[in-house]
Formats: sequence, structure tokens, C-alpha cells
Amino acid sequence: MHFLENFEPELTVESPGRINLIGEHTDYNMGYVLPTAIEKKIIFKFRRNNSPNICGVYSETYDTGFEVDLNNIAQSEVEWENYILGVVNEISKRTDKLRGFDCTLQSDLPAGSGLSSSAALECGLAYGLNELFDLGFTKMEMVKLSQAAEHTFVGTQCGIMDQFASVMSEEGHVLLLDCRSLDYRPIPINFHPYKLILLNTKVSHNLASSEYNTRKKECEEGVAIIKQDFPEVNSLRDATFEMMESVKGQMPEIVYKRCSFIIAENKRVKKMTRALAVDNLELVGELLYEAHDGISKLYEVSCPESDFLVEFSKSNPKVLGARQTGGGFGGCTLNIVHENAVEEFIVSAAKAYLEKFGIELEPFEVRPSKGTSFSKN
Repeated sequence: MHFLENFEPELTVESPGRINLIGEHTDYNMGYVLPTAIEKKIIFKFRRNNSPNICGVYSETYDTGFEVDLNNIAQSEVEWENYILGVVNEISKRTDKLRGFDCTLQSDLPAGSGLSSSAALECGLAYGLNELFDLGFTKMEMVKLSQAAEHTFVGTQCGIMDQFASVMSEEGHVLLLDCRSLDYRPIPINFHPYKLILLNTKVSHNLASSEYNTRKKECEEGVAIIKQDFPEVNSLRDATFEMMESVKGQMPEIVYKRCSFIIAENKRVKKMTRALAVDNLELVGELLYEAHDGISKLYEVSCPESDFLVEFSKSNPKVLGARQTGGGFGGCTLNIVHENAVEEFIVSAAKAYLEKFGIELEPFEVRPSKGTSFSKN
């Protein structure tokens, strides 16, 4: 890219990935989630380039880049570019203050790992451009326009959790987020003497985006059936198991399974919040195993690799719980492991995984961290 030769950034932004402790696929069903940002992140460097409309974007991680003309923003054949283009498009709809800029980005977030590198990409770009051009967007407006970018340019009908966690998280806390009202409460999290260990399966099944939209439709179908008998139900957030049982005969089995998982998962988020408040880590672990069972059997967004690692963790008494985290079909499993057993657990899990699938496992510890922020140049 031509601008890299004399690139002197005016602004640096750090935008983190996220984990979701519990509350998978509940966000687009207007339910509750319990996410937090993590230390792995994308680092953006920005400068204005004095062009009225030409923008240069370069990924140091992948050694590739592209240009955007603000007067002609169109979808790209290259998937990662659409996250950038979508945000620029959404900003352009909301303000005429955007001008030409150059931006480089570098990531230590594994793509396709379920840690929401996509939301980090969207939110970091929105955050930086907001500051660079004094656009005046609030944090919440940046969260919403980043979500809209994913809907329109990427085509994933995601809920708001990933973008919200990437921007709003606080160090040492998870966020109890109500995805309908967007009210949220930081919950202090203390896992000592346990640690949060992610095992990256290194598999990212390409079903994720299309199947995500399918799950959303299946849930909407369930709501429509429940609503015929219970008009007060506008989302699965309003539904109960009693309602589900009364309409079971009218509901396709697959839709029943999807809805049952979401209703149970919402309950687990509330139980988890209460367990964290009294440091009941055993219950936290049990809820993770329970959630994974539902992810695998009812919502069917797991995969053999994730199922294997979760099952493997049950053989170690120093592991309190585990589940696949993220949208599904690969990515990472989240494990709560006693600090004295972390190394042994990682070594044994990696050995078993390599023997079973021929894939090198990628382990790392995560800590609840702050959301998107500026850092000094």
C-alpha cells in the first residue's frame, strides 16, 4: 500500500475480542448474556490523509490491504473487508463528516476461534474514526452501527452481545446484559485459585454464518407458534417451559429443541450470576457442562472437536467445567482449571487431541479485561 512508506499515525486504538461465560445464542432472542472482553485484541493505527474520499486499510497480520472510495462503498468478495466496508457505510449514513483516512491493523486474535474478532474489527474501526473526525457518536451508537454493519455487509444476523462486550467491558468483571432493554450491570468475577483456559480447536467449520441465520429463523418460527396461544410472547425471552409443553404438538421437533435450549440458557445466565455473587465456582462449572450439553444436543452448533475436548475435561478432577464458547461449529472451549493443574491439563488435552484429530491444540489463559480504548502513540 502506497501510504505505508511514510505512515505516521495520529491515533492508536486497541479493540479486544470477547468470551461469553454463558448465554449462547440468547442475544438475538432478546435474552440475557454474560460476556467480557479479553486481553487478546486488534490494534489499529489511524491518520487523516487529506483526501476527501479515498481511504487505505492494511492488515499487518495478513500482509494485505485495499482502498475504499467513500463515494462508492460496495460489498467485497473478500470477507474480512466487508467488516470494514460495512462500518464505513454505516458511519456515512449517519454523518457527512467522514473524510479520507489511512489505517493499519494488527491482531493477536485467532480468526474463526469464537472470540469475536469480527466485532473487534468493527468496533475498533468505529471507535477510531469517531475520534479522528470528531463524529460525536456515543459508545452505544458505535455498538449499534457495528452490529448493523455485520447485518448489512457481512450478512450475519447477529445479536448485539459481541459488539457490546467489545466496547463496554470493564477489567475484572463480566457484563450481565439484558439484550432487549440493553440495561447492563458489571459483575465482579473472582475465579482464584482457578483460571479461565481457552483451548482453540483450530477448526472453523464454514457452516457458522449460514447456520447462525438458520437458528435465528427456527427460533422466530417457535415464537410465532407460541404467540398464537400466548399473545404476550414477543421473543423466547418471554416464553416458559410450561408454554412450550402446551404447544409442543404444533411445533416441529427441531424448533422445539432450539426453543428449549434458549429458555434453559436464559435461566442458566441468571443462575450463573447468582453463583458468581457468592463465589460458588462448583455451580459455575456445572452450569458450563449443562450449557455445552444443550449447545451440542439441542441447538446443534457444536462439532466433534469441541465435544471431544469438553468430554476430555470431565476426566480431570481439577477442571470444574467446560463448554464450547462462541457462535459454534468450532472455535474454542472455555475451561475452568485449578491453577496448580493448568500445565498438566493443557499437555494432556493437547496430546489426546492430536492423537484423535491430528491437530495441534492452541491453549491460552484469558482474563476479564477492559473494552475498546485509545492507547498512546
